Amino acid sequence: MSAASTAPYCFVAMPFGTKDDAALGKVHFDAVYDDLLRPAVEAVGMHCIRADEEQVGGIIHRPMFERLLLCEYALVDLSLANANVYYELGIRHATRPWSTVLVFQEGFRLPFDVGPLRALPYHLGRDGKPAREHVVADRAALTEKLQHALEQSTDSPVFELTTLEPPDTRTVGGAELFRERIEATAALKERLAAAGRASDLTELRAVQADLGSLGGIDTGLAIDLLKAYLDVSAYDDVVAVVRAMPAVVRRTPFVRERLAFALNRLGEPTKAEEVLLRLIDERGKNSETYGLLGRVYKDQWNDAVIAGRRARAAGLLDKAITAYLDGFEADWRDHYPGINAVQLMHLRDPDDPLIGELLPVVRYSARLKARRQQADYWDHATLLEVAVLENDPDAAWTALAMALATDPRDWQARSTLDTLVRLRHARERTRPVPGWVHQIETELADVAGPDAS
Repeated sequence: MSAASTAPYCFVAMPFGTKDDAALGKVHFDAVYDDLLRPAVEAVGMHCIRADEEQVGGIIHRPMFERLLLCEYALVDLSLANANVYYELGIRHATRPWSTVLVFQEGFRLPFDVGPLRALPYHLGRDGKPAREHVVADRAALTEKLQHALEQSTDSPVFELTTLEPPDTRTVGGAELFRERIEATAALKERLAAAGRASDLTELRAVQADLGSLGGIDTGLAIDLLKAYLDVSAYDDVVAVVRAMPAVVRRTPFVRERLAFALNRLGEPTKAEEVLLRLIDERGKNSETYGLLGRVYKDQWNDAVIAGRRARAAGLLDKAITAYLDGFEADWRDHYPGINAVQLMHLRDPDDPLIGELLPVVRYSARLKARRQQADYWDHATLLEVAVLENDPDAAWTALAMALATDPRDWQARSTLDTLVRLRHARERTRPVPGWVHQIETELADVAGPDAS
């Protein structure tokens, strides 16, 4: 084993991605990890391991328990009172008298039970990322706190207030192989990431072959494999990976939604619908699930239109609109089901009064996301489609400029172009279409290239 691999490991328990808080606004936890937590951990000579359970709905799986128990140190972000993070902190405090460091976002009021614990605040800017004017000082303060943790001063209230003896974590099964497994997992994740960046399906399958049975590997690694196959549109492989996963992972909403997406792309809409309806029945309305269900019905509607089956097309159009509306009503902050509902309503009846009620909400939702630095093509494309529906040329040209500035792939531009063409055809049934709409279609066509269909 190399000298570097003998350095202690620090397990970081924290939320993933971007989270919204009614009082504090957005928090970009990935930026908190990259710009603040990981540099501080590495500054004291530790290896950083981040929890990945939120990718699959909060499963606490065997590798997660191993990391909680066997990592010499832990760093826990208490911001927003994430239930999974607090559960992990409980496990850590019950098994380790010292070596657990706590942090939280400045301004967040810690829950009563953890309020007395010695937690270090850090500062965020208006963009929800570590504030530039504070990040250096916050990183230095955290580095100092981590250095104190090396002194093995008791920080667990369980052991501060009782005479309990800590369990011998060396008895955890396979503890002597823990480091080797961590390093092997990191190497495989890097191979997966490289193959994904290169869209190398052959290498992705080679990595899967090296993984062996998916039932015993790190859950985060299995999810990374699933995402990589989705990114290269290898839908048969997606289905095979899901079926090979442990049942507890296979049952998570994240995995089931991806399975339904793959099944629909493979031309099995009935199976996809069954997966999604069962998921809705179990957990209630969800914008992502209903958005996928709407897409299943929308694809079937499009097929029926092409086949000239007018009655079937009309019924499927109604089902798609209903599913998208249910998704948007479940979470209006997700503009995807909202814009799809409005588009299809416009195709069914351009004068439907509900369109006028929904469009301002969809516009506001998309604008909130478009203001973020991480805004993607679809955020701006949604604003473009809203502007076309509202007959607002200035807003349309602005949204088109922002969308094209994201350097979209040709299929993304083609998708938006196809939508605008369908909307124009529906509008032409009742009123003339202004010339600027045609000009926008021409600009998109230059990016999209020839229609491969």
